[in-house]
Amino acid sequence: MKRMFLFLVGFIFFAVFVAGCSKEPTPEERFSQYVKLWNDQKFEEMYGYLSEEAKGTISKEEFVNRYNKIYKDLEINKLKVSYKQPEEEQEHKEDQTSLPFSAKMESVGGPIAFDHEATLVKEERDKESNWYVDWDTTFIFPELGSGDKISFQNVKAERGAILDREGNGLAINGTALQIGVVPGEMGEQKDQIIKKLAGMLDMSEEQINKALNASWVKPEHFVPLKKISRTDEALQEKVFALAGVTSQQVGAREYPYGESLSHLLGYIGPVTADDLEKLEGKGYSSTDFIGRRGLEQVLEEQLKGTNGIKISIKKENGTEKVLAEKPVVNGKDIKLTIDVVMQEQLYDQLKGKAGTSAALNPTTGETLALVSSPGFDPNEMTLGISQNKRKLLEENPLQPFLNRFKLTYAPGSVLKAVTAAIGLESGKLTPKTAYEINTKQWQKDASWGNYKVTRYSDIKGNIDLEKALIYSDNIYFARAALEKIGADTFAEGLKKFGFEDQPEYLYPMEPSQIGKMESEISLADSAYGQGQVEMNVLHLAAAYSPLMNKGNLIKPILGIEDQQGQVWNENVITPENSATLNKMLTKVVTDPRGTAHSAMMANYPLAGKTGTAEIKQKQGEKGKELGWFVAYNPQSADLIVSMMIENSGSKDVVTRVKAFYQLRQQSGL
Repeated sequence: MKRMFLFLVGFIFFAVFVAGCSKEPTPEERFSQYVKLWNDQKFEEMYGYLSEEAKGTISKEEFVNRYNKIYKDLEINKLKVSYKQPEEEQEHKEDQTSLPFSAKMESVGGPIAFDHEATLVKEERDKESNWYVDWDTTFIFPELGSGDKISFQNVKAERGAILDREGNGLAINGTALQIGVVPGEMGEQKDQIIKKLAGMLDMSEEQINKALNASWVKPEHFVPLKKISRTDEALQEKVFALAGVTSQQVGAREYPYGESLSHLLGYIGPVTADDLEKLEGKGYSSTDFIGRRGLEQVLEEQLKGTNGIKISIKKENGTEKVLAEKPVVNGKDIKLTIDVVMQEQLYDQLKGKAGTSAALNPTTGETLALVSSPGFDPNEMTLGISQNKRKLLEENPLQPFLNRFKLTYAPGSVLKAVTAAIGLESGKLTPKTAYEINTKQWQKDASWGNYKVTRYSDIKGNIDLEKALIYSDNIYFARAALEKIGADTFAEGLKKFGFEDQPEYLYPMEPSQIGKMESEISLADSAYGQGQVEMNVLHLAAAYSPLMNKGNLIKPILGIEDQQGQVWNENVITPENSATLNKMLTKVVTDPRGTAHSAMMANYPLAGKTGTAEIKQKQGEKGKELGWFVAYNPQSADLIVSMMIENSGSKDVVTRVKAFYQLRQQSGL
């Protein structure tokens, strides 16, 4: 009896278990599984949940590809499809039911969200009944009909302009000329015209013929060949003289002042595949442009703006339903402290030379000009420079692509004014500190071996600080550093003048360096601007600012929105020592034996300091010379100009800086 009872209990348990296992899934359970696959974007597996009728409207390949393409093109992420399965089993029709769900997602055009209902139908497959999703295109977006299309519009942001202090456009959104030909108007001279045009546009004849032989070209069509600057009137005159050659205006980034601002502004160029990979998610497309050099690159994020995006459904009846829209945000206009007239004037003084120059307001810190020469044509770079022209620029011994104003160089004797200031401020020197100097060369003792400090002049006798500046006496400053100032005091003083420090500045600059002064020779050389001491041209101008700015070292600025009059370091020099040095530096110009006497002008006082730095491997060799001059009006604290020319002595630089000041004087500035 007991055995029979156990058998009945086991049979009942088995029957219940089998019944539980054979229970068909509910539509809620099936749709929950479908939603999970959807959230995981497993589109291939989702297709297996579609009803037979749905599968008849779209193949598996089409289904998967459509979802993948839409989600990729619209950059869909953070997808969340929600369906809350009821705790209790719901009653449904025998073979069909509807279940509500919602979907949220982020797209390149912003958030997209919708509520919808899914219809599930019961179907028998392989002798088993189950629920399947009666899918149609409304599952992608509820408004998307089977014949509708998804539209993706990218509204280009307008790139911000770069302006000078007066609002003159330095880098603007202007126009260029698209040079092209109308084949039917070239006549019998077609081959000769192509040959001449190829030479003028720096293209090959093969390139032009390939464009003309494109499948879409007809005799009356305009065939574009190359964009050129609308300011290149000489080239325009040549090409338009050829039969059939014409042009169309196209939008382009324009640099009205060409070479003079090329290193400061840089240029823009087309976005590359590498750029798109690095900048994924930053809103760039293959048709965009990006800053390649200069401020165009440095300020890219501010200038580029944000493209507007509109995602919509284009209905078969011509109407439109917007799914997501991100308004266009144009780039920010950047106004600089640069005076474009001054910029061009200084660049003109450097034309044909390798060099750099800066103009600075010593009380406000405004950078009025920042020049590197030679430059290049940024218009040509943006429109597409040919390989031949680029090669010529790259092989030019004057290195037009080298930005000299951001680099540091040995300053030579222009540093002597700073050395003098350090000596006076530390109390190690006085205006009366003097040395008897009667030789052209000097060394401390025999421990220096063959090394000797060489003077620029050979004036003999008692040389004090004033004479040392007027004659630019290397021996005086070498001895003053060794016998009076000392390495620690000198290094500490240089740091007060901004060495080994680079405050925030709109354009990244290399900070001026002290280098190592581990020996007596290196200290002696550093005191007159050789050794390992290096300066950038803008810092050099700023280093003279304490002489006109109540003893304070001014912090240079480049953006017009930057706060003016910021002090880099306070009380670098006392008013008394400042007055003393100003008188001495004025005599560098006014004294007939002064190294900058040729800069003397009628009715316009100038003070300053010349310098010639020699870069060589060892003494006795002839090295590369750098000519320097820093000049300012000691009676008008509004302008300091520093200039350096490679492979040149200081006389040439003095002549060019004087010519610049003469232009200012003639203009009443």
